[in-house]
Amino acid sequence: MLERVRIPQFSPGQRIGLYGGSFNPPHAGHYAAALEALKSARLDWVWWFVSPQNPLKDPTHTEDFRERMALARTIATHPRFIVSDFEMRVGSRMTAETLYALEPVLHRGRFVWIMGADSLAGLHHWRRWRELPRTLPLLVIDRPGWTFRALSSRAAHYLAPWRLKESDAALLPGIRPPAWVFLTLPLRKESSTAIRSGTVTPKTHRKP
Repeated sequence: MLERVRIPQFSPGQRIGLYGGSFNPPHAGHYAAALEALKSARLDWVWWFVSPQNPLKDPTHTEDFRERMALARTIATHPRFIVSDFEMRVGSRMTAETLYALEPVLHRGRFVWIMGADSLAGLHHWRRWRELPRTLPLLVIDRPGWTFRALSSRAAHYLAPWRLKESDAALLPGIRPPAWVFLTLPLRKESSTAIRSGTVTPKTHRKP
């Protein structure tokens, strides 16, 4: 499959964060989270995987995939960020399928999965959800209003024995999973839901 589907180029052994999501729409908060992940885990790249459709969300509330891709590229302007349509090309509708498609190349780099605290809070609703922390270390980025729900979630309790200190985030790319870090950072008020509802105006960011 990967012979026919182009993935971002990388050198063997590089440290890569996989940042999956609907990005509906992408905004400066996504950029800030990806930048903090890049710095804290000392990553070489962050690949933004724009999902064709989150199976847990109403498709009528999801904007056109091409529009989300285009907007994500206007947001993710850091030279170490790459916005990819990989999930669309391989026909992935859930993270487990994405991991399966990536399996032939995972041994060539040091990969980490980046997710928001809201995703951790609902991780146990994902199909075959345990495959993700068993396949890749997790870097969980805190989000406004989600801290308690994330850390008291079923997935967080399941993964509790493998939680590392926040100061150990840079160790994640070299650690055999399961392993995870809950990363706090200055919380931003932007959210895709609020932007879609019109209660928050999307903001651009300053280039690094």
